[in-house]
Amino acid sequence: MEKSSGRGLRISAIVFMGLTAAMNVLGGIGTVCAAFLHEQFPIPAWIKNDTGYQIYMITTIIVGIACVWSTIQLSKGGRNVFRNALLILLVGTGIGAGHYIFSQSLGFGKPANIKFFANALTLIFFLVLWLPPIRKQVDFSSPMGSGDEAKTSGLSAMLAGVAMLTIYIWAGPSHTFQGGNWIDVLKVPLIIGGLVLTIGGFSAMLWPFLAALRKQRLIEDSEKLASR
Repeated sequence: MEKSSGRGLRISAIVFMGLTAAMNVLGGIGTVCAAFLHEQFPIPAWIKNDTGYQIYMITTIIVGIACVWSTIQLSKGGRNVFRNALLILLVGTGIGAGHYIFSQSLGFGKPANIKFFANALTLIFFLVLWLPPIRKQVDFSSPMGSGDEAKTSGLSAMLAGVAMLTIYIWAGPSHTFQGGNWIDVLKVPLIIGGLVLTIGGFSAMLWPFLAALRKQRLIEDSEKLASR
């Protein structure tokens, strides 16, 4: 495996973690209406006043925040950033699995599917990176270059924003109950947040490219002046 491939795997890991952070934060915040505002929304009777469901909601948000922190640390680099990411994903997958199994046992597990599989798939990807032949090629201990960090952060933010803007497509069917869609509760914040992340992320990706073009133009202008 070439060094550039290791760099690509690191970028992929950061993007995966960023998307997992978004899924956990969205999943946790999106559960507030079911966990605490059940008198205002049509929800299954078993959720009402269920302490366990409220705990799932709170811990999911905490895991999402931890994933955001881990995404930043994976970009900055450090001795234990990869180990910390693995631990967070293990906890997130465990919580997601518990929520998924509990909900499925009552015949209402679809809303928990996306969050659980996002954590599980990212965990599997990180475990693959932990294999000795691959681990030697992917260096999380050192910081990324400023250009790579900007591009990776921008890509993560843009994909999270696109996920928020398209949430009705991939999460709408599983969040519909008795004719009402739970996503409508957060419709305005999702649109605003999605636009901010998408535009901001794209701008962050574009900035290093424009900076490189400006630098190249300055070099060419300097060479032209020197040749006169």
